[in-house]
Amino acid sequence: MKRRVFVAAALPAALAACGAKSVWDSDEELRAAYFVSNEPPSVTLLTVIGIPRGEGGHSGLMINGSQRVIYDPAGSWQHPRIPERNDVLYGINDNFKRFYLDYHARKTYWVAEDTVFVSREVADAAIRAVEAQGASPKSYCAVNSGQALRKVPGFEGAPTGFSPLRLRRWFLTLPNVQSKRHMDGDPANNHDVLLRQKDGQIVGYNR
Repeated sequence: MKRRVFVAAALPAALAACGAKSVWDSDEELRAAYFVSNEPPSVTLLTVIGIPRGEGGHSGLMINGSQRVIYDPAGSWQHPRIPERNDVLYGINDNFKRFYLDYHARKTYWVAEDTVFVSREVADAAIRAVEAQGASPKSYCAVNSGQALRKVPGFEGAPTGFSPLRLRRWFLTLPNVQSKRHMDGDPANNHDVLLRQKDGQIVGYNR
């Protein structure tokens, strides 16, 4: 089990009350986890959507550039093999991508995976943008995902409100978006999902 370093975030009092916490794992951990995908460079919006009412539950970004990372602002998914720096999760190989999706897809939520293929330069600009965003207060997932996207060429029009659904509606207006829908019957508390993830492999996952 790796040792995780928490750094007190410098925030105004109103935001500090929301519980923003800075996590800063070591350079050594990031180098050990470094993963390069052979898929084309891309920016993917991940949106967790409620069943059956269709409410927006969470927003995050998966970016495939010089490495593949997930930006999970105010998110709750962790794994001992995945280092983190301020909501940016590193080492996202195909198995850990499935872990992340499986954690969020359950009886009460499904996950929309909406992808835009971009140049390597744009993908790396997106990685730099999420790395610069800083630790997110609770409920700021759509706000900070939108703020990060606005710094990336081609994504400057992203909204920055609190609605994951509004952010997704905008993202779907971009050219050539490719979408996938992830659903499964995991229990609402995801306890069984976390147990399955402990040994580094995932079973019972359906796309």
